[in-house]
Amino acid sequence: MALSPFCKRSQSSKPNGRDETHPTRDEPVDAVPTITTVARLANVSVASASRVLNGIRTSPATHARVTEAAEAVDYAPNAAARSLRSRRTGQIAFVMPDVANPVYTTMVGSIQEVARAHGWRLMLHSTGADSEDELAMLRDLRHRFVDGMILASLHLTDAHADELRRAAAPVIVIGRPTKGTPVDTVRAYSRKGAAEAVRHLHAGGRRRIAFVNGPGHTAPGASRRRGYLDGLRLCGLPPDDALMEVAEDFMIEPGRCAAERLLARARPDAIFCANDLLAVGALSALREVGRDVPGDVALVGMDDTPLVEVTWPPLTSVDLGSAERARMAAELLLKRIARPSRKTRVLGVEPRLVIRASSAVTA
Repeated sequence: MALSPFCKRSQSSKPNGRDETHPTRDEPVDAVPTITTVARLANVSVASASRVLNGIRTSPATHARVTEAAEAVDYAPNAAARSLRSRRTGQIAFVMPDVANPVYTTMVGSIQEVARAHGWRLMLHSTGADSEDELAMLRDLRHRFVDGMILASLHLTDAHADELRRAAAPVIVIGRPTKGTPVDTVRAYSRKGAAEAVRHLHAGGRRRIAFVNGPGHTAPGASRRRGYLDGLRLCGLPPDDALMEVAEDFMIEPGRCAAERLLARARPDAIFCANDLLAVGALSALREVGRDVPGDVALVGMDDTPLVEVTWPPLTSVDLGSAERARMAAELLLKRIARPSRKTRVLGVEPRLVIRASSAVTA
């Protein structure tokens, strides 16, 4: 009876003059190498091969033979099987409203940097600011596709709070969840930053300070409107509905359309926009009607995205620390994964006004 290749190798340590302790690609291997393939090629038990490949200490000789065999057949560990054993995927997710918004592009870079430094992979998901999609992502955590999630949302509801309470994996929120939600949070103080922007414009001699906001039902829209009104009050200026306009979204084209409606009925000498994308749209609308920036109208945005350096004139903006908030969220998540019972934390980044030519004082 003919012996199998495995039995033949077992009979002699040096068949055909070759040293069995140094496996090569000439050995018969499976089409898709498995741990059994590696064990057979290294002439060790599957258990011994598993210990080596999972980083468990073994004898130097066994370690060398298994490692060499794995390299010879290009063996890749089965991540799915290993995750079932360890209950870890080695992956975290960042769920954001809009990947096209430079705020979230900046956040991705910061989260990726932290994840890579600690040996984690980052998965990205853009919801289009759809609350139902956000809720579905929270529910899907029970499938253990990631070990934790960072959720950036424009509008966190009671439904979000319910899903966060029963989430099957740790979640860090960038934003403001409903009061009492037991979740680690990193937030921006955009209300304070908006008031500072108005005070800056007032200090430069502007008195008809308009406001272009995004949707008011969102957390950024609500807090930045309150900050604008705070700023007017601190400067002794009465609010004027004719100087307030709401865009349908926080993007450039809605900002341009909102600014056009504003300029059709009012003549402001300054415009504060709820983010830089709206401000870029407003800058376009001002040029269309021949208004000079900053000569006729001073302009201030919010978020201090890379866009502010490529507009003309360069755009004054309130920096809300997007990169820093994302870094803090990523570090909180990894700590929460490592120690689920640790105390819940709420962190924030103070706003910083970055003054550029768009709000310069003119004679």
